[in-house]
Amino acid sequence: MSQQYPFFEVHGEPRELGRQHGEQAAEQIRGYLDFLAASLRVSREQLRLRALRFHPLFEKFCPEQLVEASGLAEGAKLTLADSLVAQLRGELTQVSDGACTTFAIGPRGTATKTTFVGQTSDNPPELESFGYVLKLRPTNKPAMLMWTFGGMLGYHGINEHGVAHFANALGGGPAWKFALSHYPLKRLILEQTSLRGVMQLMREFPVCSNGNYMLADGSGAILDVELTSDGPFVPELQDRFLVHSNHYLCSEHACDANFQLSLADSFPRLDRMRTLIDTQFGSIELKDVQRFLADHDGLPVSICRHSHEGPAGPMLGPSGKTVAALIAEPKQRRLHVSLGNPCENRFVTYSL
Repeated sequence: MSQQYPFFEVHGEPRELGRQHGEQAAEQIRGYLDFLAASLRVSREQLRLRALRFHPLFEKFCPEQLVEASGLAEGAKLTLADSLVAQLRGELTQVSDGACTTFAIGPRGTATKTTFVGQTSDNPPELESFGYVLKLRPTNKPAMLMWTFGGMLGYHGINEHGVAHFANALGGGPAWKFALSHYPLKRLILEQTSLRGVMQLMREFPVCSNGNYMLADGSGAILDVELTSDGPFVPELQDRFLVHSNHYLCSEHACDANFQLSLADSFPRLDRMRTLIDTQFGSIELKDVQRFLADHDGLPVSICRHSHEGPAGPMLGPSGKTVAALIAEPKQRRLHVSLGNPCENRFVTYSL
């Protein structure tokens, strides 16, 4: 029997958004915080202490999220420090994980002249237990849909203007610095009305570490940005299609030293997704994109990734798998989500 992620809906001012979120997702938040402590091998109290160091940065760069995080803590009956831990994740120990494959297909590539953008989210399998789909209707801000987990206020999704973003971890690149995690930025992206606003935000918002963003908006525009602790880099501009995995494509950071710190399977996954899209370019439908994300070429470390026995990679251990597959349709303001491997569970459609 096909399974699907829980669905929660919240509305109102920041504190109320957080309180409703925390009440509904309390089990997932508490489970995730315990998992984070165990996987990072740091006590819950140490995580709280480390998270509080970032409090002034939240106050400076995203104060409304700090209010929302307070509401989240209230709703889940936790401390504000716990809530901040959820927003910082692996940055508390300068560790990243994930082996995702992202894509964006512009209107020229699809049968109905629409846009598709999305990804496989490859992570430790435990994250399936902490995930859910969240619809937010903030007061005086765009409505948005996210697939998220464990109380994170910003993650992959789409807003009412069609602004959508998905993400990949990157191997190597500029050094870690004390700044904010990418998750508050992901939430701020979903408050923008176009990619122009997203790029301005990326130039101004300081992040600890490096990650790739696959972006689209309601106008049909698509864009890929490798955002590092030194700022944003755009690997290529085009309106046909874009694909990214877990190694750098920008000329500034695409080098052997960084490739050695990337997953070996990142390179064939990138080539495979490009081939799948290119072969059907001009006539691609939603069912085709769903099939691309369920592709098993290179199994088990395929686009649709499965747990296996083998050596740990630099970003993800052998147990890592596709915990969600996500497809956004910016023009239609829809998000399609599968729980776990899309070869096993159907996509469920959510609309704004």
